[in-house]
Amino acid sequence: MVESMDNKNMKIFSLSSNRPLAEKIAQTCGLKLGEATINRFSDGEIQIKIDESIRGDAVYIIQSLSEPINANIMELFIMIDAVRRTSAKSINVIIPYYGYARHSAKKRERKAIIAKLIARVLERAGIDRVLTLDLHAAQIQGFFNKPVDNLKADKLMANHMLENYDLDNAVVVSPDHGGVGRARGFAGLIDAPIAIIDNRDPENDAHIPTFIIGDVKDKVAIVADDMIDTASRAVKAANVLAKNGASAIYLVTTHGVFAGDAIKRIEESPIKKVIVSDSVYISDEKKIDKLDIVSVADLMGKAILRIHNNKSVGKLFR
Repeated sequence: MVESMDNKNMKIFSLSSNRPLAEKIAQTCGLKLGEATINRFSDGEIQIKIDESIRGDAVYIIQSLSEPINANIMELFIMIDAVRRTSAKSINVIIPYYGYARHSAKKRERKAIIAKLIARVLERAGIDRVLTLDLHAAQIQGFFNKPVDNLKADKLMANHMLENYDLDNAVVVSPDHGGVGRARGFAGLIDAPIAIIDNRDPENDAHIPTFIIGDVKDKVAIVADDMIDTASRAVKAANVLAKNGASAIYLVTTHGVFAGDAIKRIEESPIKKVIVSDSVYISDEKKIDKLDIVSVADLMGKAILRIHNNKSVGKLFR
């Protein structure tokens, strides 16, 4: 039985961070993106004007908190305020990549918990709901007093790999002890064993791990992680796997931040392919042959439709 999904009184707007993804999400929902004008003054100030009526509509604002992260966060805050002042029925923010998620706990003295700060400001600005994807820290959901749906891309990525790669002799690898849960979950989706890189100081870029818990010799090693930033950890993991006899090395990750020299590091590494989503906009100069980009637009679009029609989003997790 096909569920009926209504998109009436629904408006989707894209801000600047990832318009190509927003366009695909809107297409999944059977809509065109809403009209809004974003201007930037010479001193960096941002001005946003909504160019159509949204009175009585449920508004969905799409913005990844990616580079330039601070400008994109401010853009989101301004858009929320603009929508709030126009008699919209509800304000729903769609954050494919939640930046500052690594700052979600006070591990040392005198440090801010920025992920919670963003949550508090979003709520004070007047949002009704958040839809996001693969939060780096699960506790961020608890930072909000509003509903938060944290979608998972692992099933989408696993199906893509099963359809396009030979995984008969695969092993899923956690790049450190903290990622074992993610590796085990992905391994279950592709019916593979796991291995763990014994990285005892994952936050220290100078530390080079040398030992692996598990067997990777002559196996297709799939390093599972939620994001890739500078690629230092991914490349260190790949080098260890290569030294221990892995026949091929893949990295599967949701968020491709690719900051600094990340793309160069990947090009020069033994990594064969990086399977990554389009949650973060990847510019043409970064689209090297080693990247295999899987769109999360259909997943997020279906979630938006389910939210709009008061249906359970949980179905998308199964």
